[in-house]
Formats: sequence, C-alpha cells, structure tokens
Amino acid sequence: MANMDNSFWTELIADEEYKIKIIDIGAAEMEGVSPSYKKLMDIGIAEIVGFEPDKDACNALNANKNNENEKYFPYFIGDGNSATFYETNWAPTSSLYEPNKELLEKFHQLYELTTVTKEHKNVVTHRLDDIVEIDYADFIKMDVQGSELKILENSIKLLNSAVVLQVEVEFVEMYKDQPLFSDVDSFLRSQGFQFHCFDQGIAGRPFKPLMLNNDPLQKFNQELWADAYYVKDWMKLDLLSSKQIIAYAILTYSLLGSIDLTLLLINKIDKVNNSNFSEKFLKLLNIV
Repeated sequence: MANMDNSFWTELIADEEYKIKIIDIGAAEMEGVSPSYKKLMDIGIAEIVGFEPDKDACNALNANKNNENEKYFPYFIGDGNSATFYETNWAPTSSLYEPNKELLEKFHQLYELTTVTKEHKNVVTHRLDDIVEIDYADFIKMDVQGSELKILENSIKLLNSAVVLQVEVEFVEMYKDQPLFSDVDSFLRSQGFQFHCFDQGIAGRPFKPLMLNNDPLQKFNQELWADAYYVKDWMKLDLLSSKQIIAYAILTYSLLGSIDLTLLLINKIDKVNNSNFSEKFLKLLNIV
C-alpha cells in the first residue's frame, strides 16, 4: 500500500497544521515493541497525550520524545477515586486490580510475571474527561491490565469525539473482579462503537503441566487476552463531522490496513463534498 505521506492524503486533509489526536493510557515503552500509531508519529501527523504512572518510565518517555507534539503525564487513569496499585515483578503487569494468583498459577509463565512485590495504598486516579490537557481525541489506546471499562465509563466526552479505540481485553479473570471482554464490548456498543478486529490474534497459554513443542507460550486452545480495535459505527456516519471521518479514514488505513473500511469512509467524504477521492484512492492501491 502507498505511504501515508503521499499527495493523496495531503490533498484529502487540506490543512498543513492537521494532527491526529492520540491518547495513550499505559504509554511505557516496551523493548522491541513500537506503538501501533508509530507510522503517524514518523511523518509528524500525530499529537500524543500519554499517561504512564511509573515515574521513571514517564520521565523516559518525555526525555525521548521526538517533538513538542508529545506530552506524557505520570497519572493513574481511572474513576477519580483513590485506589490500590499492585506493583508486580514485571512492570507491564502491574495494575489497579489484584492479580488472580489462583487462576494465573494454572498456566505456564503467567503468575511468574504477575507476582505482586508491593501494594501502594490510596493512589489518586484521574477521570480522563477531567484532565485539562485533553479537549478531544481521535484515537484512544489503553493497556491497563483490567481497568479498561472503568476508564471508558469516565471518558464519555472523549468517546464522543474518538473514532478508533485500541483496548486490551481479557476473556478470563486474570485480575480479581475485573470486567471482561463481554463487559467492555457491551459498553462500547452502547456508546456508538462497533467491534472491528483483534490485533495479531488472541493470546493464550497452555495449562500446566503440558506444553506443545516444549514451548510454555504456545497455547492449545485456551484464549486469555487480546488487543481489540473498535471503530465508530459505520452504519451511522451521518452522526460524524467531516473532520472525524477524515481521521477515521487515516486511522483505519495506517493502523489497521483496513482498506475496505477506509474506502467506505472516503466514499462518504466524496458524497458530502462532491469530490472524487475514492477513485484516486483505488488507483493509488492499483485495484482499478
């Protein structure tokens, strides 16, 4: 597929100052893993507000940022109430929910990476809608180990503007009393989103003691968690502004490679503006 920085997208955007507004909750860098929106960062079209409560990780993000279009804050995002933060032996599995030891121990290499080393009582959480640094969002990404639904329920204003979401979901109770995929899915559908896809499949583990090919990470069948992508209901595009539909098209193309949905969105832009971007888009893809 053609690169994002070609004349097609420049013509579609028609604004040199245009930026995709990205909210990243759980923004800590992981070795060897790039954020899903890296393409947008590379061409300078992304404005990022990130949250990472680990202060060292947050300082590293601010020290390594590419430009002034990135800002990171050491906030716990939640419902605005105080909570207990469960720090684990591997930072990415730390959570505002307690790891479910009894369940995790049934699988290879799960409890070994989610062992609580310290409990931080009465940490302050912030509602996303209350944070003054954010007035709208195009794309929201969250990786918060069980707190997704609580965050979403307190982000109604931003959900109204956002067109694509990336949400880590779990299918079993890896953290005690956490909401599961079905709960997140039901809520997001009530807010005008459609489930679109899982990113890179669904992760699982084998139950102890068996392993496939002596690999503790290769599941038999049990699904445990995944990154789920949600998009604004493509049956109700009349509810979206032109700006939202443009962001929607760029995100579905650059993040997901969902060129069929991108074309549907560009068709809507053409209908509203009496333009011919859909024909140009198809030629760009060498489909016609």
